[in-house]
Amino acid sequence: MPVDTPYASVRRAGDADQQRVLDVLTEAFMNDPLACWLFPDAGGRGRLQAYFYRPMLTHPTAEAYLAGGSAGASVWQTPAAGRTPHEENPDAVGQNAVLGESGARLRALGQALAPRHPQHEAHLYLPCMGVISGRQGAGLGSAMLRHRLERADADGLPAYLEASSPRSRALYQRHGFEDRGEPVRVADSPLLWPMWRQPRR
Repeated sequence: MPVDTPYASVRRAGDADQQRVLDVLTEAFMNDPLACWLFPDAGGRGRLQAYFYRPMLTHPTAEAYLAGGSAGASVWQTPAAGRTPHEENPDAVGQNAVLGESGARLRALGQALAPRHPQHEAHLYLPCMGVISGRQGAGLGSAMLRHRLERADADGLPAYLEASSPRSRALYQRHGFEDRGEPVRVADSPLLWPMWRQPRR
């Protein structure tokens, strides 16, 4: 059921919405510094991005949401205790083979981030959230965060993510996330900020 906010309507995405979620995320991150580093060939970036995002949607605990008339999308997961989402992806080997050089970069990034991912406490994980370029800055990201974090607060569940830009880091800070140690960088990649949020009572 859609949830109306002052900025947008947020609704749970169903199976029929999967392609739309992929399209939104692909468009939202087409010029993102991290996506450009992971997928340096601009001509093939969109196809590889969609291939990369798909396992996030098929994760057993995935919850996808669309906001603002399908202008924004978010994917949330609740990893099993003692495991990281990278370890839970059964398609990782085949995915890295298809992605070629980008697969090697993703593998290196995953290895660098895995030790930073909380493994011994139940939590909500936000692997990806994006808004298409023409609607960025209109409050859709905040609407999606509020929508899911309110339920996490009610459940007493902390949340974790990795911010891929100073702008997204600032957004997450406004919603209660704090840096979890120093930022992560692999070779010449952009910085990523692991972030943690305690539930609000």
